[in-house]
Amino acid sequence: MKHLVHPSYFPNIATFAVIAQKEVCWEYMDNYQKQTYRNRTYVCTDNGKHILNIPIIHTGKGKERLKYKDVLLDNSYAWQRQHWRTLETAYRSSPFFEFYEDEIAPLFLEEHTHLMDFNLKTIEIICDCLQMDIPKERTTEYKSETKNTIDLRFLANAKTEYKFNTTEYIQVFSDRHTFIPNLSILDLLFNEGTNTLSYLKKLKLDFLDA
Repeated sequence: MKHLVHPSYFPNIATFAVIAQKEVCWEYMDNYQKQTYRNRTYVCTDNGKHILNIPIIHTGKGKERLKYKDVLLDNSYAWQRQHWRTLETAYRSSPFFEFYEDEIAPLFLEEHTHLMDFNLKTIEIICDCLQMDIPKERTTEYKSETKNTIDLRFLANAKTEYKFNTTEYIQVFSDRHTFIPNLSILDLLFNEGTNTLSYLKKLKLDFLDA
């Protein structure tokens, strides 16, 4: 059975575990919503959990809702440079940063226009790193209720809490703070490297019944 998922910015570990274990269909026709993982992700720095937020251009007028696929990136602000510098500072000393650097760095060097396209590109690059295929299927119309599909669109809501027990792994700054669960897939990739896909496939997806 297919699982309906929002393409988010370097998805968190829970979302990527779904991509690794299940048949995924991307929600392509919904409206953009604020305060979600559509334009943010969390990484681990020396100060703990840190947000990377992508600025967007707000073009909705009045009650008009903007489609997620039409959301434009605000490139008047050098957010790509800032995000990459943060990742370098946070993960340069991790076991696998240099191993994947050449594949991931170009995402922050080339200018992109649309948020969803950029998010799908981040997922594609991670899938390449893990030597797995990125899901290709997308919705062609928006449906608030789904049939014959498991609705996991709630995973994109940054304020939604769901049951997800992450197996601890060694993080870069584990000597400064306790383990921080369910960060961006980048945290897992840079710390676990070639073990990442095996790790994802072993995780229990208890939130599928949420």
